[in-house]
Amino acid sequence: MNPARNKHNLRMRFPLSLTRSLAGYLLRQKLRGRRRFPLVLMLEPLHACNLSCVGCGRIREYASTLAMRMSPAECLAAADECGAPVVSVCGGEPLLYAPIGQLVGDLIQRRKHVYLCTNGLLLEEKLRELPASGRLLLNVHLDGMEATHDRLAGRDGAFAAAVRGIRAAVRAGVGVTINTTVYRQSDVHEMAVLWEYATELGVRGLMVSPAFGFEAAGHPSGSAERVFMTRPEAHEKFRRLRPLFRRFRLAASPLYLDFLCGRRELVCAAWASPTRNVRGWRGPCYLIGDAHYATYRELVEATDRVPMGPGHDPRCEHCLMHCGFEPAAVLSANRRFRDMLAMALWQMT
Repeated sequence: MNPARNKHNLRMRFPLSLTRSLAGYLLRQKLRGRRRFPLVLMLEPLHACNLSCVGCGRIREYASTLAMRMSPAECLAAADECGAPVVSVCGGEPLLYAPIGQLVGDLIQRRKHVYLCTNGLLLEEKLRELPASGRLLLNVHLDGMEATHDRLAGRDGAFAAAVRGIRAAVRAGVGVTINTTVYRQSDVHEMAVLWEYATELGVRGLMVSPAFGFEAAGHPSGSAERVFMTRPEAHEKFRRLRPLFRRFRLAASPLYLDFLCGRRELVCAAWASPTRNVRGWRGPCYLIGDAHYATYRELVEATDRVPMGPGHDPRCEHCLMHCGFEPAAVLSANRRFRDMLAMALWQMT
């Protein structure tokens, strides 16, 4: 990493350049008359992980392919094939991917905005491998304060390691957000304490989403504890969290936050967040993997006419995940002036 870079400028450049890029991209799609198009590529170069978190099903769902890796060339080909302006590099734990620095740098050279989603355990160690760029944002998962997060992550010391990584990244001028999954047992007061602490650490924003009990999710111990919420339970929980939305810098759109609180309806746009992993293009969505396809075009053709979301697929009945509904919020904002204004103010501030 270049120690001479302007840290403040790097921190500020991501949201400003992303807003401009998305605005231009959305305008081009509208002028071309495209109804469906990708916004975020969910890129999973591996599924191996150094944690076994309660709400994550990847290491169980892909147990037979944990040793597999996508090559950097395959990852870049997926980004080119899809064409989404934003790439979320996830997994598994992407910092276990040996050429992670090369991959992120090559994506940035292609003028992609990169969210690197990590549990933070290796962040302090791997930070020097990542390129210095205003197009990179680290998204570190923290589900509560130390005792809660370590319990949900299944590993003592997970919280402390993530915090060390966040501190190192902020010192280096890299933009950081935290991503918090809200469970049935999540305490509203603890969320306030966590977000206050993260703000003091210097994170740029806070992402939040309710846990979703898709088929592969659940703790490997087979615990009978119910951690996933029904849709009504999620709405109630987020209504209790709503006062915090005005206190903290949420990296979630106001339309999506209204949706989480049950104040508006959105139609799932899972097609806007296609997933590419070691087995191919996952369909029909990031959370439900009925099939894998060799090309992005095959994925689109296979899923274009398949209705997803509550009321269509029973597996989606209690899903409010941002991978499907945050893109829906962005796309639906164009239909009402009030929503357009709210989104514009949110993006600018």
